[in-house]
Amino acid sequence: MTESIYAARAWLNNRVDARWSNDPFGKAPRGTPDEYQALFEKARLNEFPAVDAVEKETGFAIDRAWLDDLALHTQIVKKKSDLAYPHGRLLYSLVRKYISDSGETFVTILETGTARGFSALCMAKAIQDAGIAGRVVTFDVLPHLKKQYWNCIDDGEGKNTRAELLSRWPELTRMITFVHGDTLMMLPRIGHERVNFAFLDAQHIKSSVLNEFQAVTRRQQPGDVIFFDDVTPKSYPGVVAAVSEIEQAGDYALQRLTISDQRAYAWGAKVR
Repeated sequence: MTESIYAARAWLNNRVDARWSNDPFGKAPRGTPDEYQALFEKARLNEFPAVDAVEKETGFAIDRAWLDDLALHTQIVKKKSDLAYPHGRLLYSLVRKYISDSGETFVTILETGTARGFSALCMAKAIQDAGIAGRVVTFDVLPHLKKQYWNCIDDGEGKNTRAELLSRWPELTRMITFVHGDTLMMLPRIGHERVNFAFLDAQHIKSSVLNEFQAVTRRQQPGDVIFFDDVTPKSYPGVVAAVSEIEQAGDYALQRLTISDQRAYAWGAKVR
């Protein structure tokens, strides 16, 4: 029976992967490098006083020139909604604060929803800048080693793998394990006994968020942190409902930050 279940899961995983391995962002670039550059010049001027306040409170802020360079290649895409990347600043500050407060000398960070790798690199940089050892394990249905267009400025050079897209930051990518596959199928198989910090940003429906949360929380101790992206009622009511249910359970002391109707976050430490 067990072998049949594993075979069925493998078959389903391959079917899911096939959808995302066949040019999911298109068979040709969506824009020219100049168009992406213009989008970047506008996005990088965005101001977020609420994020400034978090950085002041934690005492840690990411190097903005470094962040902007990373965002140019991994966050600036052509889409209908406004472009912004304040979550990179938040993740960096909160990881640095966790490391400072906990005194840990090795941390494991888990992320669901790698996309182009922006968040994973921001968290890896936090580990590096803190001067400790650690790793980021990140999950996504998008393959890491398949050449494709990514709807980003680098598409002007032709198709790239994610590994090639991130090759400008070799010291950080060596700290990251890129896991290919559906998160709900792959998360139960992770072997890490502890997850110090988690960033959940994969499937944005209530059941999926709760399933990801359950996979993480059993690997966390009091003081360990979990961060939820896209806690926005208009766009992702399922995420909002899941976070509310988690908050009501009382195992995590969550706080929320709303930047706009398109961007809101929640995070907190485990208390029991």
